[in-house]
Amino acid sequence: MEEKLRFRLATEKDLEQIVSLLADDLLGSQRERYEIPLPTSYIKAFEAITADPNNELVVADNGNEEVIGVLQITFTPYLTHQGGWRATIEGVRTSNSVRGKGVGSELIKFAIQRAKERGCHLVQLTTDKQRQDALRFYERLGFQATHEGMKLKL
Repeated sequence: MEEKLRFRLATEKDLEQIVSLLADDLLGSQRERYEIPLPTSYIKAFEAITADPNNELVVADNGNEEVIGVLQITFTPYLTHQGGWRATIEGVRTSNSVRGKGVGSELIKFAIQRAKERGCHLVQLTTDKQRQDALRFYERLGFQATHEGMKLKL
């Protein structure tokens, strides 16, 4: 793991590096548009995320402002579980240069700690069924596939 690894809320100056990470794999390259300047859709999404107190866009950096990991946490109140809160982790990516070095594990542990700090009773996430390595990664961190997830593309 990186010695100078730190976690912080993303800033707009991180956005190009974040989109680059999101686009840097087989599935991401099919749905993301990493180009400079970035499409305005990313800027608008970033502004909406950072304006919402129930969303956190978290980056891992190496101490030199280089973004080497990213995830988004959304905190959601529910009536179920006696009005409990859940945290949903989305958009998890680490740089190829640090894969297998513990950055992803530490990033997820950070997100779990943030969920605890916010009083959440559950942390949930989804991973594409094509991402078998990611599935094993999350299972090693204690996540269990207890539900069947479904999506409807619009």
